[in-house]
Amino acid sequence: MKRASPGSPRAATVSAALAAWVGRALRPKRRAAKTFAPASRAKPSACGTRSARVARPARALPTAAVIVAAALAGCTVGPDYVRPTATVAATYKELEGTGWTTAKPADTAPRGAWWQIYDDAQLDGLEQQVEHANQNVQAAQARFRAARANVAQQRSAFFPLVTANGGFSRARTSANIEHRSTAGIALNDYIAGVDASWEPDLWGRVSRSVEGAKAGAQANAADAAAMLLSMQAELATDYFELRGIDRERQLLDDTIAAYRESVQLTQHRYDGGIATDADVGQAQTQLQTTEAQAIDLGVQRAQLEHAIAILIGQSPSTFSLPVEPLKATPVVSPTGLPSTLLERRPDIAAAERQVVAANAQIGVATAAFFPNLVLAVTGGLEATNYSQWLLAPARFWSLGPTLAGTLLDFGGREAVRNEARAQYDESVAQYRQTVLDAFGQVEDNLATLRVLEQEALAQDRAVAAAQRTLAIVNDRYRSGAITYLDVVVAQTTALSNERQAVAIARRRMAASVGLVKALGGGWQASDLPTDEQLVHPDRQAAPAAAATPATKPGEAATRG
Repeated sequence: MKRASPGSPRAATVSAALAAWVGRALRPKRRAAKTFAPASRAKPSACGTRSARVARPARALPTAAVIVAAALAGCTVGPDYVRPTATVAATYKELEGTGWTTAKPADTAPRGAWWQIYDDAQLDGLEQQVEHANQNVQAAQARFRAARANVAQQRSAFFPLVTANGGFSRARTSANIEHRSTAGIALNDYIAGVDASWEPDLWGRVSRSVEGAKAGAQANAADAAAMLLSMQAELATDYFELRGIDRERQLLDDTIAAYRESVQLTQHRYDGGIATDADVGQAQTQLQTTEAQAIDLGVQRAQLEHAIAILIGQSPSTFSLPVEPLKATPVVSPTGLPSTLLERRPDIAAAERQVVAANAQIGVATAAFFPNLVLAVTGGLEATNYSQWLLAPARFWSLGPTLAGTLLDFGGREAVRNEARAQYDESVAQYRQTVLDAFGQVEDNLATLRVLEQEALAQDRAVAAAQRTLAIVNDRYRSGAITYLDVVVAQTTALSNERQAVAIARRRMAASVGLVKALGGGWQASDLPTDEQLVHPDRQAAPAAAATPATKPGEAATRG
C-alpha cells in the first residue's frame, strides 16, 4: 500500500488515530506516564511540509506512540528525478534527397530477428545461437541478475531484522571479589532469546536506495540488450565479410581459369613463331600473381570463420562454414524520427537509467543529515538450572526506541552529498554524449549507404567498360596488332575493377548491418523490466528475454 504523503490530510488522520490508539494501549494502569507536550504550532518538517496537528488526548501520549506516529508520517528527502534534456534534430540530414521511405513491416516475422531482412537461412541459424551461447552475452545477463538481486537486498531494509540465539555456559567468578553474592561460585547459564530491530524509513534513505538499485538493474538489463545486439551485429558483419571473400575468391578462380587459357594461347603463338618468349613470360607472371592473390584470401577467411565460431560459443577448431559467394543485397532499415531513437537504443536507455541511480544517491546522501530512529525489542528465557529454564519465571525482555544523529562531522556529510551531485552531473553528461554518439552513428551509416550506392553504380559502369576494353585488346592481340603487354594491362585493370566492386558490396553490407545496430535492432525501452518484475523475478521471463528487441523485423527501405 502506498504511504500517504507527508502533511496530507490522510497522513494526519492516520497518525493521530494511531498515536491515540498506541497511547491507550501502552498507558500504565497504576502510574501516570511522563507527559510529552507537542508544540502548539506546526513547524516545517525536514521535507518542507508541515507536520500534522494531532489532537491532544485526555492524557499525554507516551513517547513510543509519538515515535510510531512520526515513523508512519515519514517523508523522502532529495531531488525527484526529471529526465535530462538532449538535443534532438527534426530529421536525419543524410536522408534528405535519397527517396528512402519505410515499407510495411512483415507482421509474420519473429520478434527481434532483424537479420531475417537479408533472407539468408544460414545466417539465421547462426544468429539464433548468439543469445544462449555467446559468453559475453551470458556475462551481461549474469550482471543483470546480480543487479536484480541487489534490489531485493536494498528492499529488505524496509522490514525488521529478527535474530535468534541460544547457548549454555558454566563460569566461576573469583572468590576474592567482595560484595558479590556469586563470588567463588560456579554457575550454569542457560539462555535462548530473540532480538528484533527495525529502523523506520523516516527520511527516505531506504526508498532512495531501492530507487537507485532498481534503476541500476534496469541499466544492466539495457546493457545486456546492447551486448546481445552488438554480438548479433558483429556476427552478421563477419558473416557478410566472409561471404564477400568467397565471392572475391570465386572471381579470382574465374580469372585464373581465363589466364590459363591466355597462357596456353600465348604458348601456342610462341611455338608457331608469332609471339615472343617475353609474351609467354608475361602471361605466366599474370597467372601466378593472381593465384597468389587467391591463396592470400584464405588467411582472412580463416580468421573470420574463427571469429564467427567464437561469437556462437563454439571452438574454432571444430567449426567451419562452406564456401558460398555473397548473394545478399544491402537493406536500408527504416529510421523513423530522430526523437524515437531515444526509446530504441538500449545504450541510451542504460545511460538514462544511470542518471536515475545517480539522482537517487543524492537523496541517500541528504538523508544522512537527519537522525536515525531504531525500534528494538529483545526477549527470551534464561536460568541457571535446566529444569527451570523453560518456565515462565525465566523469561526476560526489553524494548525501546533509540534516536541517534550526527551533531558535528566538519563537513563530511556535505562533502558526500556534493560528491553525489557531481556524479549526477557526470551521468547527465554521459547520457547526452551517448545520445549524440547514437545520432552520429545513424548519420554515418546513412551517409555510407548513400555514397556507396552511388559508388557501386559508378563501379559497375567501370567494370563493364574494363570488360569491353579487355575483349577488344584480346581480339587485337590475336590479330597480331598489339603485344601481350597491352593484354596484361587490360587484364589487370579489369580484375582490379571487379575486385573493387566486390569490396564495395562488402562495405555496403557492413553499413546496412551498422544502420540496424545504430537504430537499436528493433529494441524498445518498454522491454526494460518493470518495478514489479524486479521485485518478483519469478513473474519475469528469462533475463535474455528482457534484452530481446520488441519491434518486428522485416522493415525495409524502398525507393519512393
